[in-house]
Amino acid sequence: MQHYLIIGASTGIGNELASQLAESGKQVIATFNKTHPTAENSNISFHQLNVLEDSISLDYLPDDLAGFVYCPGSINLRPFERIKPEDFESDYKLQVSGAIKLLQIVIPRLKKSANASIVLFSTLAVQTGLPFHTQVAASKGAIEGLTRALAAEYAPKIRVNCIAPSLTDTPLAAFLLNSEQKKEANALRHPLKRIGTAKDIACMAAFLLSEKASWITGQILHVDGGMSSVKI
Repeated sequence: MQHYLIIGASTGIGNELASQLAESGKQVIATFNKTHPTAENSNISFHQLNVLEDSISLDYLPDDLAGFVYCPGSINLRPFERIKPEDFESDYKLQVSGAIKLLQIVIPRLKKSANASIVLFSTLAVQTGLPFHTQVAASKGAIEGLTRALAAEYAPKIRVNCIAPSLTDTPLAAFLLNSEQKKEANALRHPLKRIGTAKDIACMAAFLLSEKASWITGQILHVDGGMSSVKI
């Protein structure tokens, strides 16, 4: 029986991924921070976890894990001159330090799996400069570096990849899509003329966790409606 740990699976991409894996027969250990979600599939078990806490216990995990996915993130878009240094530090603690802290706990369990996979999340804004994105791009840029370094260090035993989406319709991005005008304007910015969905991103994550991606590691995969590479 394969077990997968998804950090931040109460809503959005993490929740969709948990559902996809559970429906395919995988055992999913999913975490939430505040509101306990309802598990609609018996293959999903939810556990409360605040990644910002200094002391974290994952005693409920099985002895081995086939996959680890870290979903917590933030989208803070402001002019650079209005961002305090501590704001950058807060994003880093959530999106980078939290991932590192948990990875150091689960790596021994991942080593026991025959085809272990780690999936992290970046953003289009790291490799494509966008105004007002310095705060999110700075921390997610660290995630991209972490991805490649971990992939090198743990090959061939553990694969490590990162997904870099464009704007995706999730609760995290709701403030950017809270009107039909905003949705239409943002859709038109993408060559494929639509906004990404949680399912779009979760499908890629599920692929990277699977044996179908067994020859893929150290990659930053842009699931972004063509935004990073196509100009029309």
